[in-house]
Amino acid sequence: MPMIEIVPYNPGWPAEFEQIAAVLRRGLGSLALRIDHIGSTSVPGLDAKDIIDLQVGVDNFDDPLEAAFLAMGCTRVAYINDDHLPPGYAGLESEWEKRYFRPPPDMRPTHLHVRILGRANWRYALLFRDYLRSHPAAASGYAAVKHILVEYHPDDPDAYTLIKDPVCDVIMAAAEEWARQTGRVVTA
Repeated sequence: MPMIEIVPYNPGWPAEFEQIAAVLRRGLGSLALRIDHIGSTSVPGLDAKDIIDLQVGVDNFDDPLEAAFLAMGCTRVAYINDDHLPPGYAGLESEWEKRYFRPPPDMRPTHLHVRILGRANWRYALLFRDYLRSHPAAASGYAAVKHILVEYHPDDPDAYTLIKDPVCDVIMAAAEEWARQTGRVVTA
């Protein structure tokens, strides 16, 4: 298992996302309703793992979608079928369903999250990103948490994620309040 490493923000990450998104747009065609840069590499100035996170918004998880990813050389990770359910969420658990693919070997390290456009987990990723982009102090605190996690769990991605997810949920509580106060709407 490779060591987890958090690196300083790379201003080239947005351009790398655009290159990957262009490949995915060609390969997925109209199946990809939207492709967004998400995660820490999408937040200017935020230290991150050197892995581009992107979200492909689709209208369903039918067979043509998986076939299109496989044709591009991507590999589906069959055991990842949903995102963690945030505490207190009262809606349908299906709102957190997703598909996850690994990129082909010749693509830079990338997390390919595929979510139904407009569902709760699709919105979560975008609002989380937008909040951190607008709140540098929160982004800095989040980076500090990630650095500490790597200090204590450098070779344990499960521990890293199990601790980081609740931190993200705390940030999301602030992001939801920010969205309410500002009238910010994240829609398809």
